Amino acid sequence: MERLTESILERVTTLPEGAPVSARMLLHLGTRPAIDQSLSRLARRGQLLRAGRGIYVSPVVTRFGSSAPLPEKVIEELSSQRGETIVPSAAASANALGLTTQVPVRTVYLTSGKTRKLTLGKQIIELQHAASWQLALAKEPAGEIVRALAWAGPERVHEVLKEIESKVPRSDLRKVNEHISLFPGWLATALSRSATYA
Repeated sequence: MERLTESILERVTTLPEGAPVSARMLLHLGTRPAIDQSLSRLARRGQLLRAGRGIYVSPVVTRFGSSAPLPEKVIEELSSQRGETIVPSAAASANALGLTTQVPVRTVYLTSGKTRKLTLGKQIIELQHAASWQLALAKEPAGEIVRALAWAGPERVHEVLKEIESKVPRSDLRKVNEHISLFPGWLATALSRSATYA
């Protein structure tokens, strides 16, 4: 059992910072129950951090001690490993565009996967399943605009759209408009009425 634990640790240390580790990734090393036990043992020793049900991450070790990896790194690796689209929440996008000075208290991401929580040290990251239109243009600046408009909602979309128009390049707004068929009626209507596309 100790040899399996060492083999798992060797494998885990070759992964990039923040890469989630699950028993499924390690089945070539042994049986599922034995791998589960070894992962639990490594977590008890502090050599792995339990981030969620069946998900572990390696702590980042520096001369000041060990700490949890950065949430952004974990999200990036999780997205790449699982093939999920994961983006900052609508409130985080609104904040990034300067539409609100309120910094979200919770760390929330929207995902094409299932809703769940990850724990990184004392920080809890919430992954919330979202409608596919909110994940549009995921890795592009135009995607922030889509999520900021989702944050505004039908009540404030026109007001917020005007504010966004004064803050972002027209090319980003045009890119959002190219995807207008993906959006709910209230958003598509607001975008089609906007002077930016006239």
